[in-house]
Amino acid sequence: MTDNVTAEPADGERAQAIAQRIVDNVETVIVGHSDTIEQIVTAVLAGGNVLLDDVPGVGKTMLARSLARSVAGSFRRVQFTPDLLPGDITGVNVFNQKTREFEFQSGPIFANVVLADEINRAPPKTQSALLEAMEEHQVTVDGETHPVPAPFTVIATQNSVAADQTYSLPVAEIDRFMKRLQLGYPGASEEAELLDRIVGGHPIESLSPVATVEEINAAQRVVSTVRVESSIREYVTAIAEYTREHARLGVSPRGSIALVRAAQARATLDGRSYVRPSDVQSEALVTLAHRIRPTAETDSQATVIKRALDSVQV
Repeated sequence: MTDNVTAEPADGERAQAIAQRIVDNVETVIVGHSDTIEQIVTAVLAGGNVLLDDVPGVGKTMLARSLARSVAGSFRRVQFTPDLLPGDITGVNVFNQKTREFEFQSGPIFANVVLADEINRAPPKTQSALLEAMEEHQVTVDGETHPVPAPFTVIATQNSVAADQTYSLPVAEIDRFMKRLQLGYPGASEEAELLDRIVGGHPIESLSPVATVEEINAAQRVVSTVRVESSIREYVTAIAEYTREHARLGVSPRGSIALVRAAQARATLDGRSYVRPSDVQSEALVTLAHRIRPTAETDSQATVIKRALDSVQV
């Protein structure tokens, strides 16, 4: 990223309008989680993947489906179970009796938005089938590489209860999620509004796309050109360095890159062609916390990030 590369104002305005349309559309289904919806949309604009981690029944899957329906692209859902195999996700080579050749039959990973539902119910070997696609936007089967479509986003859900019936996500996999988000329970008025909306039919059934695949790709290009001054890059580096010095496992360089990209997307959503320290601060917790393993048992991942933001000077 260079300091003198910026998007044209008109391009930035279009990207902001696309992002806002998606946010508004998803909000017709998901009640009371505006901040989380913005976080997931900025992750998509930044080309990242999202992990929704919360208790059952708070709307994780519905949020992912609402986002997918808001974009006129392909969507596939994979229900992760203990007996799911890697080939069930990536696809397999099948021998064609007529041509006497092997043909690749693509799996559900080949979609613009892939919902990996209850990802922690499958063993690590199956979970790892997502790694190459999440990082390199391609899948290799029997030595042959197949690109996934663009744009490409994995939205994974996992339940934070019944730990004895689930598998922990490997550190390498967690590190490939740009953000980890939590919805939490709605407030009383929000839950009442939710119940009112579903009377007579669920609102997601009437949800229509508000952005095309081409528009998302164009918006992602705009986000990549948002200006990141050297002082901002140094600020992100200092935050990452703090976590490495004050945690058993700190933020990786991949995490620093993710934070910069998320901050660029946040600036685009706010209608700016440059990143402010406030963009970094608003994205730091959801982008970095899940990558950390605290030193003390009394510390949480969030605590380390909050201390870093308090300690590192802008």
